[in-house]
Formats: sequence, structure tokens, C-alpha cells
Amino acid sequence: MKHWQTKEALTELLCSLVHHQSVTESNAEIALAEYLYHILAQKEYFQSHPDFLKLHPLDDGRRLLTAFVKKGNTKETVILLSHFDVVGVEDYGSLENLAFHPKELTKEMERIKDELPEQVRQDIITGDWLFGRGSMDMKAGLSLHLSMIEKAIDDEFDGNILLLTVPDEEVNSHGMLTALPVLNQLKKEENITYNACLNGEPMFSKYPGDDHYYVYTGSIGKVLPGFYCYGKESHVGEPFAGVNPNLMISFLSQQLELNEAFIEKIGDEVTPPPTSLMQRDLKEAYSVQTPNAAIAMYNVLYLKQSFHELNEKLIAGATQAAQEIENHVKQKAGYFADVATDFTLPDFRVRVMMYEELYHEAVKRYGKEEITRRQNLLVSKREHGDRDFSTLLVQDLAALCKDLGPMIILFYSPPFYPAVSSFDDPYIQDVMDNVTKQTKEEYQIELTVAEFFTGLSDLSYVGPPSSQSKLSQLTTNMPLQNNGFVFPEDVMEQLTMPVLNIGPLGRDPHQWTERLELTYSFEYLPEILTDAIKQLLKKK
Repeated sequence: MKHWQTKEALTELLCSLVHHQSVTESNAEIALAEYLYHILAQKEYFQSHPDFLKLHPLDDGRRLLTAFVKKGNTKETVILLSHFDVVGVEDYGSLENLAFHPKELTKEMERIKDELPEQVRQDIITGDWLFGRGSMDMKAGLSLHLSMIEKAIDDEFDGNILLLTVPDEEVNSHGMLTALPVLNQLKKEENITYNACLNGEPMFSKYPGDDHYYVYTGSIGKVLPGFYCYGKESHVGEPFAGVNPNLMISFLSQQLELNEAFIEKIGDEVTPPPTSLMQRDLKEAYSVQTPNAAIAMYNVLYLKQSFHELNEKLIAGATQAAQEIENHVKQKAGYFADVATDFTLPDFRVRVMMYEELYHEAVKRYGKEEITRRQNLLVSKREHGDRDFSTLLVQDLAALCKDLGPMIILFYSPPFYPAVSSFDDPYIQDVMDNVTKQTKEEYQIELTVAEFFTGLSDLSYVGPPSSQSKLSQLTTNMPLQNNGFVFPEDVMEQLTMPVLNIGPLGRDPHQWTERLELTYSFEYLPEILTDAIKQLLKKK
């Protein structure tokens, strides 16, 4: 029996999922995976085929879920991809306790609508929007995929359907990275072919007031470059005896923050320039000694640029910053020397290096066995997240080569999202042509096919790369690689498949006004998805 096939039923299902406060890395994130297993295990199909419904552990105790519906001996398979974690709710303020109660929150929004922004107020007046954390991003997409699983069980598709829903998409995508070998194993065990991966992320507006309806044939890429600024500490009474890393990092910020050289335009898609996600010195306690190191990390989005191009721009920015640091200190020292006549500025140069260069220099000095021993020791005592631990690994090598300072070390940290695109794939083009035609004819809605989903998604790990870059160009400068973390380049290459994203309509992801439109999302979209899946299951 099918339970999730009407607008009302899907709304109820969504509310039940939103009630689970599955903020990334919370206990509720674990509980929701178990709840999803529970509701699917009640289906007669999975009672008859229990091996096709599984919870798979991550190495930190969280779990992802797969639900496989097999159609005879056919190999043709479509993956339905979603995530069930959400971001926090601190931004809700006085409404925080209602954030996971969609119906009650929606009623409260109706009550205070005159205090809300105009776009939010207009949506409330229609009476067709549901508020709540995760209502849009992305438990609505998961609800739709559960309804597709019911249709697969009811034999509506001429092929196999694999539902994959994962935790941790909002932070490190550890769920999807763990899923890759699971997908590869299932492919071999069941002798199936992955025709495509269909994601259910909601459509994202490109600008305030954007009323277009989007579907996507790929996903934007992201790298997270880190700059470790190793200065030279000094007493505050002798500031020219050293180089303050806080000064270094300030010049780096001037070069990289909102740097227009990184802006990339492909068709109508434009990437925003870099912006800092972290900037601080690494001094842990107050004293009158200046810090010896500081760290900055930048969000860099890309579409089709190669890693080499991105790296060259980052190095260029750091090199320019290094020159300006030298000029600034020399200028200020000159002013000081005019007063302190016996003062002479020690000679110095700010080096710019890649992590790989620093690593090889440390190995040259101390031997690979010693460097490996030190890194293994740090891994065994790890208490930090990926970003902080990456920094710690760089810091340890820099301390071994401190005579090279002051220096700026460029490295990369997780998360990393490769840009992927199936925009030029005739197979995906045919599906999108059919979807846009059907939606216009049946619902009088014009869909816009965008090449890249710009909200970041787990499609990055299974789709065709949009540039010819080798992942090794990045991972060799990722301190965490093989130090408690492995970016699975080999499995990704084996699994590469066409990708697309057809998701619900919502607004304000990651904001306290996050909301889902119900008629398109739960009345029209189920039929659109059904037809898209049927076409994807036709042999390529």
C-alpha cells in the first residue's frame, strides 16, 4: 500500500521528518536515520527483501541509509540522492523552540506577518507555504524520494531504484564520502549499472525576487585554501625584532578577500569572489610576546577552472601580500629609525610556499620516517576538527623549519567539492528537454535549465568533473590526506555517472524564514520526477 502519494500525505511525511532535530553532528541526526529505516522496514517489499534496506555506519558512529528496489534482472539503475542533516537554529531567536514544528511555526509566522520582510509576507498570504528548519533544505526532497520508492515497489518503473540518504552534507560531506564504497560494492554484488544520480536539493534563487523555476545538470565546485602565516615572535617592546603574523594575515586579507580575479562566468552562472571563513592568530594565552603564527581560510567557488589556475591565483595573491608586508615593515622601521638613531632593521624576506614544498623540506632535514612518526603521533592524539587539525599538521612542519620564516604556507583542507556537469551529455539533455516540455504543457510553468546547482551538493562526488584537473594536484597539498582522512579519488573515478538535480520550490535556505511552497513541490513535482525517472531508466 502506498502512503506518500498526495500533497497532504507528503506534507505530513515532511512534518514527521522535520520534527527530528537532525542538526549535523547531533544525536538527532543518528535518530533520523533509524526512523527512516523504521518507516521503510514496514513496507512489505523490504520485509520480503530485508537485505535491500540497510543502515551503513560512518567511522564516527553516524549512519547513512540505502533502500534498493530491484526490477527483475535489469541492470538499469537510478540513484535518488538526498541528505537528512540540517544546519542549526540559533538564528530563529525567540522562535527557536518552534523551528522543528512546521505547522505551529507557520501559524506563528502568519500571526506576525506584518513584522516580516515583504517577500515572506506575500508568501504567507497565499497560504501555500510551510516554514521550518529543513522544510526546504532538504527534507522535502527526501520526502519526494520516499514517494518514488513506493512507486518503485508498486512496479511503476522499468528499472531499479536506489534511494541513498546521508548525514553530514551541511559540514564535511562525510556521509557521501562513506557512501561511495557502499555504492561501488552494491554495483558489483547486484551486477547493476548506474544510469544517473538524481538529487533532490531545492532550487536556489540567484538574486532577491528571482521567480524562476530551476533544474540543474551539475553542481558548483569549492576548495578551501588555508594560509598558515608563520612570523617571528618578539617582545612587544621590540616589535621590529620579529614579524607579527597578525600583520601578515591582514595584508593577505587585502589581497584575497573579494578578489575579482577568481570570478568565473559560464553562461548565466557567475561565481562570487573569495571570502574568509576563518582568520585568527594561534596564540592560546595572553602574554607580552607577539604571536608566532596565524591562520586564514577562504571559501573559493569555481565552475570550470582547473586546480592549477586556482592555485596560481592564490599563490599570486600571497606573493603580492608578502611583498607588501616587507615594504610596510621597512617603511615603518624607517620612521622609527628617524627617532631611534642607533636602530637598524634586521634583514628579512617573507617566503611563500606550498604545503608540499614544506613537507619535502622537512623530510630532507629529518627523514621521512621521523616526519611520519610525528604525524602519526598527532593523528593518534587528535582532538580537533578537519580545519584545525589540518592547521596543526602544517604548524608542526613549520616549527621544524622555523629558520625559513617568516613564511606563508598555502595548503588545502576539507571539505572539497569538485565541480561537476552533465550539461553537454545528450542523455541528460533529452531528459531535461522532456521535463521542461512536460512542465510547461501540464502546469504552465517554465523551467530554466541551469548547468550548476550553486548551493553545493553531494553530486560533486559522483558526477563528471567539469574541468580536466587531476585530484592529485589538490590532495598532495592537503595535509589531512592519509593522516586520518582519505579523499577517495579511485572510487570516485570508478563511479562517475551522469547527474541532475530536480527539486522542490522553497526560499531562504539556512535562514529563520526557510520555507517550502507546497503546490509545485508536492502536487506537480511528484509527476515530473516520475516521468524523469522513467526516461532515465531507458538504456542510454
